[in-house]
Amino acid sequence: MTTLNSATEGAESRSTQPRAFIVTIYGLYAREVGGWIGVSALIRLMAQLNVDAQSVRSAISRLKRRGLLDARRVDGVAGYEPSQQAREILDEGDQRIFGRQRAELEDGWLLAVFSVPESQRQLRHALRSRLSWLGFGTTTSGVWIAPRYLYDETREVLERYQLSEYVDLFQADYLAFGDIRELVGEWWDLESLQHLYDDFLTSFRPVLNRWRRRRTDNDADAFADYVRALTAWRRLPFLDPGLPPELLPHDWHALRAATLFDELKDRLAEPAHHFAKSVIDEHPGRAAAAEQP
Repeated sequence: MTTLNSATEGAESRSTQPRAFIVTIYGLYAREVGGWIGVSALIRLMAQLNVDAQSVRSAISRLKRRGLLDARRVDGVAGYEPSQQAREILDEGDQRIFGRQRAELEDGWLLAVFSVPESQRQLRHALRSRLSWLGFGTTTSGVWIAPRYLYDETREVLERYQLSEYVDLFQADYLAFGDIRELVGEWWDLESLQHLYDDFLTSFRPVLNRWRRRRTDNDADAFADYVRALTAWRRLPFLDPGLPPELLPHDWHALRAATLFDELKDRLAEPAHHFAKSVIDEHPGRAAAAEQP
């Protein structure tokens, strides 16, 4: 489950986009039922998020044009399933979003050194975007840095997108002459990332407090709140490289935000799943789709 926008944009503006909600829904529920979800089921799910049918259809069309959704009719019922590219992105997102890792200082660093001809600006932009999405910071224009533990994921992504021939990867230790803690603040835009964590805390603390006070559960409400929370949260683990704690600001809010998300997930994921499955299963074409390989 992944997407990337400028780190200076508010989490709320990103999370309310219908396309982002649809990606979250497919990431959470589609793969476990074979991938296919009927349009009518998706419209009903999105209605819980206050998104109207026309906006759903428009968002689906954009995702299809981007090669992320494939149209397929099952027993005459229109529906969509993630493309192979989308499945790879969703699998990659699961690993980062739900299996967060934090580096240790003694692990060292991973350097990506690259050179792309001036005539291939689009390729250079794609490479920089992938490195940013992996969590790399910038030391100079052609030398990017990340915690050492990101090596396997970096190699896999660069090979998948056929960018590896332009990059050399090095394992490194910082020896001299600056203050590594100050340099980290130059290599990564930690201030903007801190604002995004603050936005998440501000938006979803009241949601968690409301659920703590509730005496009865409501699966539809749980679905809506969980999809909103995950949509707002899921890009943050990609923007945050998981730097060693001793290199981060003393008032770093990532842990508080992660704890908040984890409690929301623990409270809401199961009832949200029950609601989504009931909607998907009851709509035309679901049984036939489940029988297909």
